[in-house]
Amino acid sequence: MKIDPKEYIGKAIFVTATNTDVGKTYACEKLLNYFANANLKVGYFKPIETGVKNNTPADGSKMFELVKKLNKEFEKLSIDDIVPYQFTLPASPYVAKGNKYIEIEFLKEKKEYLQTFCDVLIIEGAGGLMVPIKKDFFIIDLIKEFKSKAFLITPSKLGSINDTLLSIEALKNRNLDFEFFINLYEDIENFEKISKPFLEKYFLELNFLQDL
Repeated sequence: MKIDPKEYIGKAIFVTATNTDVGKTYACEKLLNYFANANLKVGYFKPIETGVKNNTPADGSKMFELVKKLNKEFEKLSIDDIVPYQFTLPASPYVAKGNKYIEIEFLKEKKEYLQTFCDVLIIEGAGGLMVPIKKDFFIIDLIKEFKSKAFLITPSKLGSINDTLLSIEALKNRNLDFEFFINLYEDIENFEKISKPFLEKYFLELNFLQDL
């Protein structure tokens, strides 16, 4: 699938995945460069990052440095604007936050604020779709609150069929607009033999993250 940059002017893309360590940050990097190469001003937002060491959110900081090179407007901002909630425990936000409160309205306001600096805002989620932020509020609910299109990143390893279909069912059940991209990063040779034949038949067309 060829992404038309013009279709995303003034919009936000929420990069999510079937699970943790599937390639969300890598996807954000690809998308930031893709839209920047199309002469759009890009922006980046990671509402919540867990597993933060030495007061430095690794994923958020890496993407912040990149986006500042691509869009000088972001030099006016700080890492606390880009990653407003930072927690040290490498767990779901609900667990990692401890006694702290995550305010969804604040995150929505921060998203709107960051969009004033760019043409297209790339938002990176935490973990997979059903990672809890509150007892009854999940990453998938945050996508809906943000009114963003979801880009679902799926794996190439054994089990990717199940992970992909379950995540797509969840997005459909929330009536969310989405595309999905397979990240060919693990067990690629077996993916061609084990998973691709069904996925190709089921979806007719497959989109690969590496093609962006």
